Order: sequence, then structure tokens, then C-alpha cells
Amino acid sequence: MKKGVKNRTPDSYRRRSYRSLASEEELVSTFFKLKETDLHILAARDVTEEAAELATRYRLQIENYLSGHPDFGSSLTPLEPDELAPPVVGRMLQAARKCGVGPMAAVAGGIAEFVGRGLLDAGYKELIVENGGDIYLNRSAELTVSVYAGQSPLSNRLGLNILPAQMPLGICTSSGTVGHSLSFGLADSVTVLADSAFLADAAATRLGNEVGSAGKSGKGIEQALEVSKSIPLLRGVLIICGEKIGAVGEIELTPLSGDR
Repeated sequence: MKKGVKNRTPDSYRRRSYRSLASEEELVSTFFKLKETDLHILAARDVTEEAAELATRYRLQIENYLSGHPDFGSSLTPLEPDELAPPVVGRMLQAARKCGVGPMAAVAGGIAEFVGRGLLDAGYKELIVENGGDIYLNRSAELTVSVYAGQSPLSNRLGLNILPAQMPLGICTSSGTVGHSLSFGLADSVTVLADSAFLADAAATRLGNEVGSAGKSGKGIEQALEVSKSIPLLRGVLIICGEKIGAVGEIELTPLSGDR
């Protein structure tokens, strides 16, 4: 079950340097990895057992669906809704249609959200669930999420301020220069905020592709931000290309000092 094709990536990316996410005070880190699913969870206590059960459940649902619907894994364009699909697959199909991409563009954010929602239902109210850089979070305190943008001089120098009123929230990032996911874009990072991490993930892929179609320039950023206005329910978009930056919506940036 792959979202794209694997490229060479910088060591800093493989070390998950962007995982210095946000205020971790009073929260305990849990790590769980299953094939491409690579979770870092911050919660009130270690949740390895719960995370393993939830992640395995949703991966199996996706893998079982893939076995009977191979187009679900290979399509780069939206597929028709399927009322018989399991909920995680249905949400991927829905997000893909809203963004004009293939359904696997929503897989990492979708698993992060469903694992997070499962933990919320189990009583863990303070949560950060990150899956390979895509995040679902629910906190009662303001926090800052650092932005990793590959070789851009702005990488790890800017943070997103997130308020309690904005949560629960999905924050997902696509890159044409970093990472293993399939992208036709040229942006160092396209970060999307949405109530749904499924939607944020799919939208980040679509907007990253839009930057690429116009070239790595201010025009590419402008085109992607304009397209973002046509995707319903997005909360905010931040795009970084080299030294250039563009944003719309609920984006409040703060400078970060030193390495994150």
C-alpha cells in the first residue's frame, strides 16, 4: 500500500527532524510503525497497544479494499463513491473527489485522523498524532507546529501558531523536493489546514501539483493559492518555494530560532 514512489531523501528527513512538532509538556511519546504507516503520538500516557490496534485495523481495511479494487491504489484522478466501502476508504474517496486527485493522496492523513479519533473515543483528549509528517491534533492549549521545507532556507525557521478553537485539526504537507510520496510539484512544502486530515492531505497533493504546473516561481504559488479557494472546507494554506512564501486563510506564522 504505497502513496507514491520512493526517491532519495536527505538524512534530516529520514531522521524525522520535523517531529519537534509542538509543546510536548505533560505528554508522553509513543512510536508505532507498520509498513508505510509511521506514527508518532503524543498523549497523556503510552498508547502503543491502542495505536497498534487502530492502525492495523484501518490499514487492513484499506489493503482488503485494494485487493478487490486495484484502481483505488493506482488512480491519479478521483474515483466514483462506493457506498459499500469501509469508512476509511469512503473518506479517502470523498476527499479525493473534492481535490481532483487519486484517493491514495489522502491515506497518510486519513490514518492519522482515524487513529486520533479512536484515541479520543477512548478518553485521550490531549493528542497529537503524526503519520510521516501529516498531523491530526486536539489540544486545549495553544501550540506551535514547525514547518519543514527541505532545502529551503525557511525550513524549520517558521512555525504555525495553532489555537485551541481551531482544533481538532488536520495539518498535512506535500513536497515536490522531499519525501517518498508521488508528487508532480516543485514546492519545497505545501501545508494545508483543515478540519479533516483526509481533506488536508489530498489538498496538499493537489496544490503541490499546481505549483509544479506553473513552475517554481511566484506564479506557481499564486496559481496554487487561487486553486485552493475552489476546494471547500480548507482552513488555511502555506506554500514555500525556496525563499518565496505564500499563504491564505487561518495561517499565523511565528519565527523559530535555532534548529528544531
